Amino acid sequence: MRKIFTIIGLVSTVALTNAQIVISEIYGGGGNSGATLKNDFIELKNIGSSTATLTGATIQYAPAVGAFTQYHTLPTITLTPGQAYLIQEATGGGGTVDLPTPDFIATTVINFNGNPNPSVGIGIAVTSGKVVLASNATQVTGPTATNVLDFVGYGPTADQFEGPGPAPSPTTTTSITRISGDTNNNVVDFTIATASPGNSSGGTLAVADIYNNSRKFNFIQNGFVKENELIFGTEVKNVKIYNSAGAILKATSVKNILSLDVSDLPKGNYIVTGTINNEPVSQKILKD
Repeated sequence: MRKIFTIIGLVSTVALTNAQIVISEIYGGGGNSGATLKNDFIELKNIGSSTATLTGATIQYAPAVGAFTQYHTLPTITLTPGQAYLIQEATGGGGTVDLPTPDFIATTVINFNGNPNPSVGIGIAVTSGKVVLASNATQVTGPTATNVLDFVGYGPTADQFEGPGPAPSPTTTTSITRISGDTNNNVVDFTIATASPGNSSGGTLAVADIYNNSRKFNFIQNGFVKENELIFGTEVKNVKIYNSAGAILKATSVKNILSLDVSDLPKGNYIVTGTINNEPVSQKILKD
């Protein structure tokens, strides 16, 4: 039987027994030099199998090293399974593209030390830092604090994280994106991909609004797919294929390739990541 791969977008949803709202994407390059998007953002998502509500929750932020320094409170949030929630954070003053309509714009940021904070939104560090979704406004002390709902340490200098190490380090054009369920392991649960903010109404940015070269996102071209083989729209290196649990099923060497034999993979959803011109790319595929 002919095996066809069809692209179904950069979305990672895993059905879990209980409702669960987690951090699904973090972007800190908004408005910085070389960035297209005007604002930093944090995207939440319900990756559970039933509707979930948060009341009195906060987003808390810390630099890569040291204690959590600031937070803002979220309104009551109710999300159905798979539904996203977009939080607009600070801007570096540059960029040309607005986020999709945010579900919440963070205007009032509070410092834990009591000093005034004039920032409109949290200024998220691009390459390394710590972000937590907490159940209340009590200052989080670490990943295992009782009020932690989800904790992400990212970048090589982060001193706290879930699991054995931090999530990878993004750039001004890429974000930390969840690729699996919540295993409490930042290394496994997150990858680096083109920043792709989405809101609760399903609104997202067209990739052309962010980059003029669409192959950086849909680098697996549906029109070039052949039986049991992924055909890439350009040369790709460091290709990895993940299952929905975040396990690597197949990987290539650093060598640039134009295609990959996947006849050994069963039917199902997969995440394919790689590097094009030193830019990380990520795409979800379906083998049917």
